[in-house]
Amino acid sequence: MNHRCSNRSNYRAARPLVLALLLALVAGPIVGPAAQAADPQTEGVRVAQKGSEKGETKSDKPAAKQPKEKVRYANVVLSGAVPEGPGSGGPFADLKPHLAKLIARFDRAAEDDSIEGLVLDIRSPGVGRGGVCELRAAITRFRESGKTVHAQLEMATAGDYLIACACDQIIMPESGLLVLPGVRAEGLFMKGLLAKIGVEADFLHMGDAKGAGETYTRDSWSPPVKKNLTALIDDLYIQMYETIGLDRPMTEAQVREAMDQGVLGAGEAKRLGLIDRIAYPDEVRQTLADKHEGSKLVYVENYGGKKVDTDFSGPAGFFKLMGVLAGAGNDAPARGKKIAVVYAVGPIMTGESESDLFGASTIGSTSLVKALDEADRDKDVVAIVLRVNSPGGSAIASDLIWRKTQEIDKPIIASMGDVAASGGYYISMGADKIFAEPQTVTGSIGVVSGKMALAGLYDKLGLNVDVISRGENSGVFSSTNKFSDKERQAMLGMMEEIYELFTSKAAKGRGMEHEALLKLASGKVYTGRQAKENGLVDELGSLQQAINAAKVQAGLKADDKVRIMTLPEQPDLFQELFGGGKEQREVSVRVEGLALPAGLRDAVGRMGLWARLLQQERVGLFMPVEVVVE
Repeated sequence: MNHRCSNRSNYRAARPLVLALLLALVAGPIVGPAAQAADPQTEGVRVAQKGSEKGETKSDKPAAKQPKEKVRYANVVLSGAVPEGPGSGGPFADLKPHLAKLIARFDRAAEDDSIEGLVLDIRSPGVGRGGVCELRAAITRFRESGKTVHAQLEMATAGDYLIACACDQIIMPESGLLVLPGVRAEGLFMKGLLAKIGVEADFLHMGDAKGAGETYTRDSWSPPVKKNLTALIDDLYIQMYETIGLDRPMTEAQVREAMDQGVLGAGEAKRLGLIDRIAYPDEVRQTLADKHEGSKLVYVENYGGKKVDTDFSGPAGFFKLMGVLAGAGNDAPARGKKIAVVYAVGPIMTGESESDLFGASTIGSTSLVKALDEADRDKDVVAIVLRVNSPGGSAIASDLIWRKTQEIDKPIIASMGDVAASGGYYISMGADKIFAEPQTVTGSIGVVSGKMALAGLYDKLGLNVDVISRGENSGVFSSTNKFSDKERQAMLGMMEEIYELFTSKAAKGRGMEHEALLKLASGKVYTGRQAKENGLVDELGSLQQAINAAKVQAGLKADDKVRIMTLPEQPDLFQELFGGGKEQREVSVRVEGLALPAGLRDAVGRMGLWARLLQQERVGLFMPVEVVVE
């Protein structure tokens, strides 16, 4: 062992003691309530009863009778943020699971012979269109195992309802509310606001539908952008009523009529066939208990979630705490072949990946290239799945990531989530096969650049800029004035070259003529279904289906068991505290429009991202508009 490795081993051996001393100084003695040991099949179990002990149905039979056989239902609550990505590190990572970990619980319950069915409480989870498709696919796999899924809704939006539609039964309390208003796209245009403060946005783009800067340069969408977005919204709307019509005992016309009504109480939703039953959770438990008469009904709450033992009292408490914080007691992974799932989530920038305290993240080209390289160097990894959920970003960073995918000889399958547009499509297009969700927003093959000219604002504030310059285009990136004619010509020439690179590489990756690809480019965005029809993606399917395809590409069978290697690796608690994870992620704090209304906050946040992109990268591959479907 060389000296460097010895130092790293000493650090790992010493860090529990270092953290213990730190915690002792900051927090003093740590004492928590006693907790049960976690059991993968019974952790979090509470019997379904209407009495002092929640969960177990009452019985008049003598207490001396033999214990009843237990019938277990997994109980999973979908609520709060459910982000895409590899998840955070440390002992408390599973307390707020990421999408992949949540879906793994569903698949585990499907294979667990001790689980009879699933009770799913859907409480407005923060998932996008791709996440809804992933959850629906996981529920379908669970039902295919021969088990039933009961969805409980309270106040449900369209995303909640689409998840519930994949279940055997949809239940609401009589006070429940279903909000199903269809699909709507809104753009907030800031040209008038900028003019009032003396700011002019000067944006350049390659592609008629590449309207990424239009919210700052216009009062409404240009005709090419509006035409493209209308086609996108039409397909999302059609997919919504088609999905509901297939899942529910309703015709498509009946579904459209219900969506035109938009907001429905539980009674009206039941009358129209949108839900199956009006009942409270305790009544649902009682019904399940009656179904299994003679057995004890048990809800396995938070099925598959990690339970953290918080009892650190007594002489052994200190060592237990150190073991938890250091990750002790984790089972070593079994040996065997692996599929590496590399997550590319967020806007794309050069350098290291970043995340802020509010869950927003960026994809750093350096970090993602390292992750791909790690998967390539691991001899047990037989194939790579690149999971993309990104609206794009830096042209240079996107190209660097794309280049790395071309250097790797192992099969690479791209799997698109909510969005994989512009730079997000760029990093996907070199894969051996591309999977998209039916509602993924993708394409947007085009280039954009620009700046905000602040001369008018300076005048209003009484500021003056005195310039000394050499070089005809020395002011090309100045924030004072708009582009001069020659500066504009130089920028457009550079952007044309990038557009040519983008479209030629996309055509080669998709195996189509360049002229045919150009007709699909021009900044146009598509749903995954439209992209499949146009040849921009190969298959419609979930992340699991992409993993199965990766197995086949590697010479395995789709149902072969493999280990999943998730990258980039997330820092553990020691790395978060002492900076040991800096090579993987820089942590920064950004607060953007925190107290503003949602629409304005999103617009301000997007403007902040644009400012950063154009300041650091100068030219971007960014989708023309952010599409949010409520």
